[in-house]
Amino acid sequence: MASIDPLLRRNKDFAASGAHEGASIVAKHPVFVITCLDPRTDPSAFLELELGDAMVIRNAGGRVSPDVLKDLAYIGYLSNTVVPGGPRFEVAVVHHNQCGTHFLADEEFRRGFADLIGGDDAALAAEAVTDPEQTVRFDVELLRSATVLPDTITVSGHVYDVTTGLVTTIVPAAPMHPRTSSVTAEPV
Repeated sequence: MASIDPLLRRNKDFAASGAHEGASIVAKHPVFVITCLDPRTDPSAFLELELGDAMVIRNAGGRVSPDVLKDLAYIGYLSNTVVPGGPRFEVAVVHHNQCGTHFLADEEFRRGFADLIGGDDAALAAEAVTDPEQTVRFDVELLRSATVLPDTITVSGHVYDVTTGLVTTIVPAAPMHPRTSSVTAEPV
């Protein structure tokens, strides 16, 4: 039996329930959540999201990477093209305590991983979430300065505590920076 088999059985129940019927490509809440792929940090659980409530990207650490920027730029372009003048959306960056990316702060671990993937040691060190308040501030600033994103979005930053289940706002929602400069921030 494959590990996914119990989940595929659950999918049959989901499909039979009809919960997917009528789901729209446009999220019910104009929120785009970026968070970690850690199984303890599923936004469907800690934000009590239902199907179609919000857009979600999950990656190691919930960090803003070039791929995340590309996805956000696509959603922004799609929104402005398909629904001109449509609702603005907020990008909510959510980091968490006890993040597994803290291992990237360990030089030996990081170098071994860099060798495995052919990655850059310094870039990997910058991805470590050892202080989620600091890294969420950095990623919010990175997003607010990104010239590829529409100026109609707002960005906020939050930290999820895996021990209490609470989300704390670190950076309240604010609009994009004026388009006078490009991103120049240094990694934390």
